[in-house]
Amino acid sequence: MISVFDLFKIGIGPSSSHTVGPMRAANAFVDALRAAGLLAHLHRVGVVLLGSLAWTGRGHGSDRAVIAGLNGERPDTVDPAALDILLQRARTERWIQLDDRRIGFDAATDLVFDTVTPTVAHPNTLSFSAHAADGAVLLQQRWCSVGGGFIAIEHEVGMAAPASAVVPMPYRSAAELLELAAREQLSIAELVMRNECALRSRDEVEAHLDRVVAAMMACIDRGIAAPGELPGGLKVRRRAPALHERLRSARSRGARAPHEIMDYVSLYAIAVNEENAAGGRVVTAPTNGAAGVIPAVIRYYRDHVEGADTAGIRTFLLAATAIGALCKLNASISGAEVGCQGEVGSACAMAAAGLVAALGGTNAQTENAAEIAMEHHLGMTCDPIGGLVQIPCIERNAFGAVKGINAASLAMHGDGTHHVSLDQVIATMRQTGADMQSKYKETSQGGLAVNVPEC
Repeated sequence: MISVFDLFKIGIGPSSSHTVGPMRAANAFVDALRAAGLLAHLHRVGVVLLGSLAWTGRGHGSDRAVIAGLNGERPDTVDPAALDILLQRARTERWIQLDDRRIGFDAATDLVFDTVTPTVAHPNTLSFSAHAADGAVLLQQRWCSVGGGFIAIEHEVGMAAPASAVVPMPYRSAAELLELAAREQLSIAELVMRNECALRSRDEVEAHLDRVVAAMMACIDRGIAAPGELPGGLKVRRRAPALHERLRSARSRGARAPHEIMDYVSLYAIAVNEENAAGGRVVTAPTNGAAGVIPAVIRYYRDHVEGADTAGIRTFLLAATAIGALCKLNASISGAEVGCQGEVGSACAMAAAGLVAALGGTNAQTENAAEIAMEHHLGMTCDPIGGLVQIPCIERNAFGAVKGINAASLAMHGDGTHHVSLDQVIATMRQTGADMQSKYKETSQGGLAVNVPEC
């Protein structure tokens, strides 16, 4: 089972696979050293970033994330402003701090971006090594950041995760999900909640859902209020504050455009992804590159739908979890594996399903909405200019949010019957990702990344 606690994690930008995952992998390596009683003998640590992490890791802040993780910082609690300080210390003073000890670490030589050595199990691979004072290797581990902040030790990539608890209604496909829900006379959200409550109390689950939504809404508000230029060298100016002011001014003059609601949805998504690009606090939903889609659609539901309430928002996230779990289990949510169809496509499918569920749609309509949303993201590449999660990523989230609402509307105008199933679309997404050349999968070696010169 993939839990709502797994899919919706509070972390930092700009990338779940290149920032959150590497930080968690560094945490896991330090934990392994600690568990083996090796910290007392540790003199130096080395890290090699491979594959997509090597090609776009600088633009995605992977170096900062790894160094923060080695210093004991964790994605859900780290102060985003602290990352640059830790990186600068590793560059100038050449040490990291593990527990109460300073360990030698020169960012110029001990953190390597290896674009030559091929990856074995996953395109986002990190190789860690711990050395004693005489140079002897104390421990070596290779971790993979497999998308959405999830990590796995290299030899376990692709293996089924061990069951942490028995859930009453496990499912592996949308067909199984719909069959179980019909048999038990439950909505998809109720079925997911029943499984969640096999792992934690209902109060804990609801508290997490509320905490996630609060973080999402706060991120939108910060993005709307933060002017200036995004870091990274592309000189991309934040657009959310000016767009918000234009919408507010038009309302005050009574000059509201017929498509105003689309502008608001775009605003919400852009605000989140500008915060993400700046390295701010975001929620992986299911990834950072696609972090704006679900918050934008939830904000649309909360602020623009009559009768919206907290119960509806919780229902939204629970139904979205079911869809996100199916995407991860049967394909991927990693741009480095399947392109942006696995990131924005999955987020759009989750948002569409969540909105239908929140609006009281049937299970069949919920599945249909997810299918429509995913179908129209098939083949989407991941080709960030300059290796930065800015162009085309920020606008892509705005379009994903609008498409999610459109998919929900189309599904609710029908009775849930349709020719193409969600399972078939997810399988197609997986196959399309396998056929896609690596230069279109988060390496910045193809597509817009090479056809648009960096400014």
